[in-house]
Order: sequence, then structure tokens, then C-alpha cells
Amino acid sequence: MMWNDSIEQVKINRASHSMGGGEKKIQLQNDHGKMTVWQRISVLLDEDSFTEINSCVEADPGLTLVGDATTIPGDGVVTGWGTISGRKVCVAAEDFTVLGGTLGAAHVHKIARLQDLALEMQAPVIFLYDCEGARIQEGLNALEGYGEMIVRHTKASGVIPQISAILGPCCAEAACSPALCDFVFVVRGISHMYLTGPDGVESVTGKRPDEDALGGADMHSTLSGTAHALYNDEVSCLKGIRRLLQYLPSNCRSRSPLRHDNAGSGVGTHDLRVTFESIVPDNMRKPYDMHQVIENIMDIDEPLFEIQKHYARNAIVGFSYLNNHPVGVVANQPIENGGAIDINASDKMARFIRFCDSFHIPLLSLVDVPAFQPGVDQEQQGIIRHGARMLYAFSSASVPKITVVLRKAYGGAYLAMNSLSLGADFVYAWPIAQIAVTGAESAVNLLYKDDLRRSGRPDQTRAKLKQTYEEQFLNPETARKRGFVSEVILPEETRGTLIRAFDFLEDKKQNAKEFRHGNIPL
Repeated sequence: MMWNDSIEQVKINRASHSMGGGEKKIQLQNDHGKMTVWQRISVLLDEDSFTEINSCVEADPGLTLVGDATTIPGDGVVTGWGTISGRKVCVAAEDFTVLGGTLGAAHVHKIARLQDLALEMQAPVIFLYDCEGARIQEGLNALEGYGEMIVRHTKASGVIPQISAILGPCCAEAACSPALCDFVFVVRGISHMYLTGPDGVESVTGKRPDEDALGGADMHSTLSGTAHALYNDEVSCLKGIRRLLQYLPSNCRSRSPLRHDNAGSGVGTHDLRVTFESIVPDNMRKPYDMHQVIENIMDIDEPLFEIQKHYARNAIVGFSYLNNHPVGVVANQPIENGGAIDINASDKMARFIRFCDSFHIPLLSLVDVPAFQPGVDQEQQGIIRHGARMLYAFSSASVPKITVVLRKAYGGAYLAMNSLSLGADFVYAWPIAQIAVTGAESAVNLLYKDDLRRSGRPDQTRAKLKQTYEEQFLNPETARKRGFVSEVILPEETRGTLIRAFDFLEDKKQNAKEFRHGNIPL
């Protein structure tokens, strides 16, 4: 073939590939409120930074094609690398206009090759799912392909960040892949993820479920906990991934990038929006929004990037900046069930803690917790087992870990929120903090029930006993004198104290890992 003919053929192939399933299917994709694969990549990545690989890989048309189709452009998936804010990332984006984005042998080969490349280059990998599942006509070749992806997800876990966005259907075996990623992003009205679809459920139960109730974005964000970030449109979702990456390192051997020229940073207290005393009531039973405390501590121009915001709302986890340094925040939420820790909150916090520990992200615990959630249902569902995950996560984490007790920290929940005995580097307490096995009300009812029964004035007796108990056992100075608290600090000193403490602990994880495991790569 002559030069001109060869060059022309390459141009034709590229043009065909960029059009995916053709103009009609692209229009249909847009008519359903969905972006095309190339539109998604252009929003996700820095301008003109994407480089595609394996663009011409296709399965044998004789084994795959049905109907009038003659080609399979890219086998329904686009893979390659680019940059986000100048940092290298790898991307696999499924093209629904090509055979519904279904996965066949060639399709999975492209994704698996990208996963290998991401791990070799120690770069984050992002998956954009828009797939109706395995390509049935390819039989076990397609099914085995999922196994190849799953084992690579497992090898990359804790080594490089893995992020997925569900931008269409993600059905059957395909749903297992994003579940193995560190973060799953979803979009209302577009994202649907389930192992058994409406047809399958109907064939077994005789009732056809609503698709959103079965596997929609809101369901996975509020009930199943599978989704970590919920958005109203694709553009916001893809920009959310860009924002998340600003807190994360490229791999477990590097550190998260620092911000620069941030007017909201600094040790001083001049940037407090309102006083902490106006946010946090000294009445232990009165709720407040922990988000306001977080906003008052962290850099003034940086809102919390909350993870699983709509799931297990009695716990808050997410990323923010403290003096331009990324920090993972773990907190109780008093306006939701008093901030008690239940099974879902335990799982939510434990998973987040383990991620931060894998990627050198310091942890800040903000504590106002009455207990592990009591009740027959919680015990039957395994609160002991789920709570143990949280205890294990904090105990094993070797990144800098600092705890601030705002008001109450009772019983096993006090330990679970990162006490000194669990390995916290520093535990600070506000002057109104109460650290004990239980609160004064419960303690008095248990310890002095006979005295109260014999008392002629039980209400006055109870009030006096509560005051005595609080002075002797709940005063934070008592905990400090016994070594359970590093220091008692004033609320307005919190930000400055944390900045200095985290600065001191900056190199802790690397040294701790070398001490515990020898000079072994993480």
C-alpha cells in the first residue's frame, strides 16, 4: 500500500472510531440526557491531554455482531491516559452507542491492559461505566473477562486510587467492578446499578420492581451505601472526580499535593466564622450540626468534600484542607440519632479510615458520641462485628491521628472514635468534654438506685449525685490527669493546636511503617 493510501486509511479508521455507533445512536444517547464517551472525557480531563491506546482492538465480528451491524468501533470502550490538573491519570470509558457498551473479550482486554498500565505507572485509574453487562453472544469469554478485571482491582487496592462513575446502566457482573473501586460516583436519573435487573427479579418474584428503587442513584446513596458521591448531572459528577483527586496522592508511595496561596490558611483564630460556643451547646442532650464545627476548623475557603453524605448520616467522613494540607475528617453528627454509632456508620467510618491510611492522609476525629447504638435489631445485625471493623481500622492506621473531644465520649464508642489507647497521637478535649463509661444520668440510675428509692426527695438526690459524678468522673481535667487526654484546650485554640500537631507528625507514617515492617515497599 502506498503512503497516501495508508495515511488515508488511518484517517478513515480514526473518524469511524470517534463516531462510535454512528450519528443516530449518538443522537439517541443525547436525547436520553446522556453525554457521549468523548464528551465525558473532555469534561473529565485537562484540555487536549487525552492519549488513546488500543483504539482499533475489536472482537471477531463473526462471533459478536448481530443484526445489520458490520463493525465494532473500539469494541465499545475507549481507554487511554491524560491529566487532571496536570497529574497523570488512566481512563477507561465505555461507549453505550456501540453494542450498548456490553463487555466482550476484546473489550475486557483493553480495560485489563489499562489497569496493568495504571499499576505499572502508579497512576490513579478512572472508570466511566455505561454498560448493559456481559455480551451474551460471546458466552464465557465475556464472563471470564470480568474475572480478569476483578483480580486487577484487587491488586491495585491500596496502591493506586480507583474511582468509578456510573453514567448509565451497570448491570449483572459489571456491577462487581465499581464495587471494588475506592469511590463510586452516581448521577440521578442516569445511574442504575444492580446484579439482577427488573426482568430477572420479575421472573423470580412475579413482581416487576421500579428500576430506580432497585438500583438507582438515590437508592445506592442513601440505603445500600454503594455510592460515595451523588450528583444531579454528568458534568457536575465528572468535575466532582476532578475535585476529589486534588486531595489524593497518585499512589501509596507519594503524598497528596499541597495547596498554595490560600488566604484561608494560617494558625490564628481571625478566620473563625462564628464562635464555637455559639455552635455547640453545653447541654449534652441538645443537638447541633457538626458541619459547622468542621467549617470553623478547616481552611476558610475549602468546604468539606463529604464521602457518602446521604448514607449513615449519624457519621461524617470526608476530605478538607487544614493549613493547605489534605486531611481526612471522621466525625459524629449529633443532629442524627444523637451521633450514636450504628452498624452502617461503623462500616462507613472504617472504610474511610482504611483508605486514608493506605494513602498517607492524616486523620482528624471530632468526637461527640453517646454510645454504640443500642437495640435488639442492632445486636442481631452484628453491631459487635461491624463496630470491630472500626476499632481495627483506627488501631492499625499508622498515619497521623488526632482526636478532639467536643462534648461527650462514652463507653466503647469513645474508644472507637480513636482514643489514646487505640493509637491516637494526641487527644485534645474542650472544657465541657465528658469522657467516661457512661453519662451522669445513666451512671446515677445504675449506681445509686437504692439511694434514690430510699430518698424522700429523689429528684434533689439525683441532681446532687449527678453533680458529684460529673465533677469526679466527667471533668476533662480528670481524664487529663490520668493520661487519657493530651491537653484540655479552649475551643478557639483548636485550629492552631491541630495545625502545629499535624505539622509535627508529618513524617510519622513512613517512619512507623519502616519500624514495624522493615524497609519494605508499601
